[in-house]
Amino acid sequence: MEGRARLAVLISGGGTTLKNLLEHIKAGTCRAEVVCVISSREGVKGLDYPREAGIPWFVVSRKHFKRTREFSDAVTKILRQFDPDLVVFGGFLSLYLFPPEYHGRLINIHPALLPGFGGKGMYGDHVHEAVLAAGCKVSGCSVHFVDEVYDHGPIIAQRVVPVMPEDTVETLRDRVQAVERELYPEVINWFADGRVHLDGSGKVRIAGRVPPIISVPGGITP
Repeated sequence: MEGRARLAVLISGGGTTLKNLLEHIKAGTCRAEVVCVISSREGVKGLDYPREAGIPWFVVSRKHFKRTREFSDAVTKILRQFDPDLVVFGGFLSLYLFPPEYHGRLINIHPALLPGFGGKGMYGDHVHEAVLAAGCKVSGCSVHFVDEVYDHGPIIAQRVVPVMPEDTVETLRDRVQAVERELYPEVINWFADGRVHLDGSGKVRIAGRVPPIISVPGGITP
């Protein structure tokens, strides 16, 4: 990649992550281009965004496939038509068994500090509910490489936010989403600049300066 990343975005629902990326791309704060969008569910709101932007979009409905491998092969067939630099998960809830050539080219953002509060079924408000139930004092988000286990691949970057004593699922969600909207485009820029490397031992190496992981939206003092 040389300064601008070609993205394929995989979604399953409302597409808020996709919407955020498109807004950053339009504003010039994310050096990328979305070349296609694939949804694992039919009729979701997230497909409105590629329709409006004139981006090719596809539905590969997980429920129409008996086996994960068959579903994954159908997704791969579409991706290969567009040759993306990065496959970006944006609320994609289906397991994807990717081919070897996509190793180190799939990334996801998760609304918690992995390796905690991840895995199958841990998405959206389920995550924030679990964080609050555990009595955590901090939460945040994690951008990680995708492997063939839910929320398991090597971590690329994280941002930390405080959990306040009066927090509800809604207020914690809002605080975490605020840093998600900042971090994902930033990490994509690192890829566009060729700064992110996954070495042979599975360790993530990032060239150059990396901003602090602590982010406190709204001037809150943790």
